[in-house]
Amino acid sequence: MPNFNPKTQGPQFSRCAQSFLATDGYPLWGTLYTPAQAIKANIVLSSATGVPQEFYRRFAEYMTQFGYQVLTFDYRGVGQSAPASLKGFKMSYLDWGALDLAGAIDYLAQDRLPIFMVGHSYGGQALGLTPNHDKVTAMYCLGTGAGWHGYMPFKEKVKVQVIWNIVFPPMVALKGYLPWSKLKMGADLPIDVYKQWRKWCKNPTYFFADPEQQALIQQYAQVKTPIYAVSALDDDWALPNSRHAFMQHYAQAPMQFINIAATDYGLKQIGHMGYFRKGSEKIWDEICHTFDQQLPQPIQQHTNSD
Repeated sequence: MPNFNPKTQGPQFSRCAQSFLATDGYPLWGTLYTPAQAIKANIVLSSATGVPQEFYRRFAEYMTQFGYQVLTFDYRGVGQSAPASLKGFKMSYLDWGALDLAGAIDYLAQDRLPIFMVGHSYGGQALGLTPNHDKVTAMYCLGTGAGWHGYMPFKEKVKVQVIWNIVFPPMVALKGYLPWSKLKMGADLPIDVYKQWRKWCKNPTYFFADPEQQALIQQYAQVKTPIYAVSALDDDWALPNSRHAFMQHYAQAPMQFINIAATDYGLKQIGHMGYFRKGSEKIWDEICHTFDQQLPQPIQQHTNSD
C-alpha cells in the first residue's frame, strides 16, 4: 500500500465544514474530507471524550487518498458543537452515541455508499448506543476500554484517582462544568458528562454495572457489525484487559482483538492518543486494508460531481 506524502503530492481532497442534525434535532458541526477521485465508501470518525474533531484531521486527510470520504464531527457540548456557555447545559453522556453518532450515520447514509466507522476510546463504545448500527459495514476501534482504574498500571492508577477525587471536584464546583482545557487534557465537558463518566469509571464493567443502565446489556448484544478492536500495549487507559471488559458486551458482533506495540510501527510510543498522531500512517494503512476487504463487490462509486 503506497505511503501518502501531502508535502510532495499536494492535496488530493477537499475539506468542507458541514452542519447536520443529531436524531433529536440538535445541530452538530463536522468536517467532510472528500477525495478528488471516485468515492468508494464513507468513514465516520467517532471521537474520544473531550477530543475535538480537528485532532483527527491528519487521519481523515490520509484516508482520502484511498477513495474514502471521511466525516469528523464534534459531539454536542464539545468544540464547534458546544453552546456559548457550558454552565447549565444539560445532556447525557450517552447522547453522543445514541443521538449524535446516530445522526452522523444517517447523514452519510443518504448517498447509499457503504459506511465504515473508526472509533477512538469512547467512540468505540458509541456504536452500541446507536439505533442504526446496522447501517455500519464494519468498525475499527482504537483505545476502547472500560475506564476502570483497576485495569491500569500502578502509576497511572494513582494519577487517575487523584484527578477524579482531588483535582476535578473543586474545578467542577467552581465552574459548573469540567474545565478540562485548563489542564490541557481535552475540551471542556458538560457537567452531566463529567458526573456520569466519573460514576461509571468506578466499576470494572463501566456503565453495564449501573442499575439505571441495564437495558444497555441487551442493546449492545444486538449489534452484529464486524468489529476490529485495537489496544496498544502502552495505552495505559485501555490495555487488553480493559478492552475485553467492555467489548465482551458486543456479544453477537464478529470480533477481532488486535494488540499492537509501538516498535512494530517504528514509533517510540502510542499511548492513548498516538493512534491518530503524525507518524501513525502504518496503523492507518492497516485500517484501510481491513475496510477494503469488507467492501461489497462490485461497488458503486461516486465522484465529486455526482
